[in-house]
Amino acid sequence: MPKAVTMIPATKNKFTTLPTASIAKRRTAGYARVSTDSEEQQTSYEAQVDYYTKYIQSRDDWEFVKVYTDEGISATNTKHRDGFKEMVRDALDGKIDLIITKSVSRFARNTVDSLTTVRKLKEHGVEIYFEKENIFTFDSKGELLITIMSSLAQEESRSISENVTWGQRKRFADGKVSMPYKQFLGYEKGEDGTPVVNEEEAAIVRLIYKLFLEGKTPAGVCRYLDAQGIPTPSGKKKWSQTTVGSILSNEKYKGDALLQKKFTVDFLMKKMKPNEGEVPQYYVEHSHEAIINPTEWDMVQAEIARRKALGRVYSGNSVFSSKLVCGDCGSFFGQKVWHSTDVYRKVIWRCNSKFKGQKKCATPHLDAETIQQKFLIAYNRLMEDRSGIIEDCELMRQSLSDCSALDREIEQLTEEITVVAEMVKACVKENASAALSQEDYDKKYNSLVKRYEKATKRVEELCAERTRKQDRDRELRLFIESIKEQPLILESWDERLWIALLNKTTVFHDGRMVFEFKNGAEIEVGL
Repeated sequence: MPKAVTMIPATKNKFTTLPTASIAKRRTAGYARVSTDSEEQQTSYEAQVDYYTKYIQSRDDWEFVKVYTDEGISATNTKHRDGFKEMVRDALDGKIDLIITKSVSRFARNTVDSLTTVRKLKEHGVEIYFEKENIFTFDSKGELLITIMSSLAQEESRSISENVTWGQRKRFADGKVSMPYKQFLGYEKGEDGTPVVNEEEAAIVRLIYKLFLEGKTPAGVCRYLDAQGIPTPSGKKKWSQTTVGSILSNEKYKGDALLQKKFTVDFLMKKMKPNEGEVPQYYVEHSHEAIINPTEWDMVQAEIARRKALGRVYSGNSVFSSKLVCGDCGSFFGQKVWHSTDVYRKVIWRCNSKFKGQKKCATPHLDAETIQQKFLIAYNRLMEDRSGIIEDCELMRQSLSDCSALDREIEQLTEEITVVAEMVKACVKENASAALSQEDYDKKYNSLVKRYEKATKRVEELCAERTRKQDRDRELRLFIESIKEQPLILESWDERLWIALLNKTTVFHDGRMVFEFKNGAEIEVGL
């Protein structure tokens, strides 16, 4: 008998599993997106929504579901596209059979995201129609076309990103300053595009600097601002130490601007990282109106460095915190309250470790008025030879400002680190490609690693030394500026001078107080 072959026609669509003869309407949704939230794009966005609504409803074989939308969102990844994610979720839940969108670039400019989403939807019987390219994803050539178009769209995104980056860096090189005004306290955008002081917000900035110089920690400043009901730069009720720390260390508040502190390392994920020398930075002096006096700003930076050196020892209760030292045990004096609940209430300063050791410290307790009076005496004695002190400080600054020897050694070690790193790579590569004695390899590899680690450690030490010299130089500069502006005889307490001029005060059990000023001078005053 001859072989007989009879074709049995397909009765279901292999993607949708619907009967081929079915006249059921396909549940159809549209997807619209614009890349920015600017007013110029608003018309385009509304037009897309209106177009897809009417387009889907005009077809007898389609049942309109809805138009999913994303405004002001980049398509380079799908991480933050809420409308897009809702649409995919509904499609996977069986609520959508067909998605209509303008083009591959509107859907996603990331090839991986695009293909992953298309395949996931395809597995669940959901088709996508890209109108501009006339691509149906159930078509046999659909995936190849989508791959090509998505790759082109991704390269377009790369090109746009590079152009934007070039434009930003050109602005930086020209010294043009811009700020995230909605999140930046104290400034607003002026008519000519330059920052203009917002006096209402600037008052909050000045308050933060004042509280810090009065001895409060960033956490203490946060508690004060919260209690006063002062909103954060973003309008929230609760302040964070990070926000306060950023305000205290931002050079823009003294009228300068360091540009390109961060840069984009991945145009697809928009990932940013701090600039640690990978790309150029630009420092613009007097770029805009200052809110904080430059000298006061430098005082804050010096105080930040001092507290950082003290570590957890620092307490932010007062300007006296971490400045009064016990001559018996070396501990700091702390604030104590006597008779806290009655009319005899008194605040005194006493050694924090007075009763902790086997032998009780014999140093006396002090009240704020006594400390202030003794400081005035020490200050007036110091200023008897103001011109000589300034001259000595300038000589010290000349020595401190000369970092040429440190820089030369750092440069030499950096070159050595680069060479040794290449030698390590070559050593590993040689071992991977040729049969070597593992004992000899380990010996050579470990020797190179030790050399690398030794050079790296030395560079860290030199950089730390350079930072210490720079901090000390700034401290002396502020000291000189402060005593130049002040009278030879001070008659009333000035807490700013206490912060700017004094390093520490040691209190001894025999009633002596030794005031150590930031130029190294020590002046003894009796109680």
